[in-house]
Amino acid sequence: MKKIRVGILFGGKSAEHEVSLQSAKNVLAALDRDKYEVVLIGIDKEGKWHWNQDSINLLNENDPKLIQLSPGQQELAVVPGSDGVRIVPVHGEGDIGLIDVVFPVLHGTYGEDGTVQGLLKLANIPFVGAGVLGSAVGMDKDVMKRLLRSDGIPVADFLTFTFADRENIDYDQVTARLGSPVFVKPANMGSSVGISKAKDRAGFEAAVDDAFQYDTKIIIEEFIKGREIECSVLGNENPIASLPGEILPQADFYSYEAKYIDEKGALLEIPAKLPDSKVKEIQDLAIRTYRSLCCEGMARVDMFLKDNGEILINEINTIPGFTKISMYPKLWEVSGLPYSKLIDRLIELALERFKREQALKTKVEI
Repeated sequence: MKKIRVGILFGGKSAEHEVSLQSAKNVLAALDRDKYEVVLIGIDKEGKWHWNQDSINLLNENDPKLIQLSPGQQELAVVPGSDGVRIVPVHGEGDIGLIDVVFPVLHGTYGEDGTVQGLLKLANIPFVGAGVLGSAVGMDKDVMKRLLRSDGIPVADFLTFTFADRENIDYDQVTARLGSPVFVKPANMGSSVGISKAKDRAGFEAAVDDAFQYDTKIIIEEFIKGREIECSVLGNENPIASLPGEILPQADFYSYEAKYIDEKGALLEIPAKLPDSKVKEIQDLAIRTYRSLCCEGMARVDMFLKDNGEILINEINTIPGFTKISMYPKLWEVSGLPYSKLIDRLIELALERFKREQALKTKVEI
């Protein structure tokens, strides 16, 4: 049987570059080499694409803080041709051939926000995960929360500010509306990058400055006291939800360090200790959120469970982490879908969607 050529796209210009490198290592390890031929494409922090021919060539690969792409890999370009789009070396002869499906393991901006998805769609290459719209909406916390709210899905109260508003962000006015403490976040970023919990005026002003380092739009949210619950979703038209898990941060909140660097930074309760009725409610709400935001393939839905039983959606991640301490694959494993089978299913979903879209008309018959 002919092997499926899978292009793993990893790295990227995002502040989550290092997380992507860790995730890509795990996805590569989980791929069944009897089924798949792997093409490794690393994107450096300047946005250049590189062909890693035999393995993911990394420096400091066992240090999550210092891990980076090894320099000197063959640089690539995407080139349209009569037989389809090819990815070819910028210098030198030959090309890496046609790819059957791309697995983007890119977190954050320039990878999870619809940009790469748009490129792959134009190139007519199937890809794993949400499409252009679902990716863009899922990345922008402001738009995401407004859409959820309009769909009757509960979210925490929040305010949005652009860079043009920066000089008019007033601590007293914000806390009069949202209370204190508050969370300050870049609108378009993940993995808790640029997020701060502000408890006073000085901390608030520093948090605003930090968030604007990562995006030209920020959101400020009310603090929600409750359990941090996560649920993995899988599928296209008929998505299914995993058993939920619980994050028990060992610091003030579930930070970037706790997620990807410090294995002791948070305890993971997998599955979460919840009554069956609450598990069902969480799964149903996760699927509603997934559908509301036009997601496909995969996503992790993060939420808060308050003491009174109320559930609030925090956010959705359309390319969740695949590191060794990431919740998305762990939740599916405890739900009966092991890592390698999960990767198989994600690739199947990508090819199914592509086949469905190829059947659509693109010309008007006169």
